[in-house]
Amino acid sequence: QVQLVESGGGLVQPGGSLRLSCAASGITFSRYDMSWYRQAPGKERELVAVISSPSTVGGSTNYADSVKGRFTISRDNAKNTVYLQMNSLKSEDTAVYYCNADFRRLSLNYWGQGTQVTVSS
Repeated sequence: QVQLVESGGGLVQPGGSLRLSCAASGITFSRYDMSWYRQAPGKERELVAVISSPSTVGGSTNYADSVKGRFTISRDNAKNTVYLQMNSLKSEDTAVYYCNADFRRLSLNYWGQGTQVTVSS
C-alpha cells in the first residue's frame, strides 16, 4: 500500500521555524516529484513548494511567491523522505500542510493526511 505520512507540525510563534517531514512508502520514491501544499480555512489548497525527481532532466525546486526566501524543500531519496524547512513564519502560513507525490508519466498521484501548522503569539 502507498502511504505518505507527514510529521513536524505544531504551534509556533511568528518569526519561528518548523521542519516538516513526509515519509513515503509503497512507491519508488526517486521516480516521483514531491510537493508540499497547504490549505487554510476558507481558502483553496495551494502549492507551496516542489522538488523534482532526481531522474528529471533539468531538475529543480519551485516555490510559491509567498514563501520564497523563507521555505526550503529538500529530499533524502535513501530515506524516502521529503522535508519542508520553514523559517520566519508568519500568521499567514497557518494551514494544514499536505505532502504530495506525483509521477506524471503514469498519472500517479498520492496525498498524505496533512499536518497542522499554526503560527500565533
